[in-house]
Amino acid sequence: MQMLTVGQVAETFGVTVRTLHHYDQIGLLVPSERSSAGYRLYTEEDLTRLQHIVVYRRLEMPLDEIATLLESGDVATHLRRQREAVMARLDEMEGLVAAIDNALEKTMADQPMTTDDMKQLFGDSYEDYQEEARERWGESDAFKESKRRTKSYTKADWLTIKAEADQIQGQLAQLFKDGVIADSAEAMDGVEAHRLHITRWFYDVSPQFHRNLGDMYIADPRYTEAYDGSFDAPGFALWVRDAIYANSERQEL
Repeated sequence: MQMLTVGQVAETFGVTVRTLHHYDQIGLLVPSERSSAGYRLYTEEDLTRLQHIVVYRRLEMPLDEIATLLESGDVATHLRRQREAVMARLDEMEGLVAAIDNALEKTMADQPMTTDDMKQLFGDSYEDYQEEARERWGESDAFKESKRRTKSYTKADWLTIKAEADQIQGQLAQLFKDGVIADSAEAMDGVEAHRLHITRWFYDVSPQFHRNLGDMYIADPRYTEAYDGSFDAPGFALWVRDAIYANSERQEL
């Protein structure tokens, strides 16, 4: 049986070499063999285990939970469990697709987005956050700038904003769950993308002001829950705040 090196496994499964090294370090996926030169070699059994890990990670399960799951059950058990989880996710995605289709339909008809449309796209809490934002920051330059810009946004713009935000937060959550430290280059680059996203679409966010947002993510339980709860990742909001601080310091150098 041909065994694969770290590089070959990374290319085959679409994971990074760094991730494979991390999995090895924490005991989640330890290659069964070594070459005469000491390089990691993965067997067929190792690759089957990695296949399960990759699927579970795509289902946004934390690494410690994956490790527990892999300790029991055969291949068929894992595949059945994964199928059930994917089917549940499909039901959830159908609702989101319906919301997007509705927005696209109104875009084609050149109809403005209603509050109900925005709630369907961004969640039931959208209106509450909008009202609170007006009360807390309605007189600030940032709020006024945000209102000025967003007033002209089409439904296509809002769909783009939502997709970009979801991608940025999803990538940050993946880094957090993979055990990447908050002051690493990857984490700082991730929160820098978050800062630039807000600057591009809403208002100018300096690295120092970005710290204020980071503080709010852990000071306000609702924002903390939006990060920790939405991604089933306790401590994620604090990690984001720490990464924002590290990136702010890097920007000031």
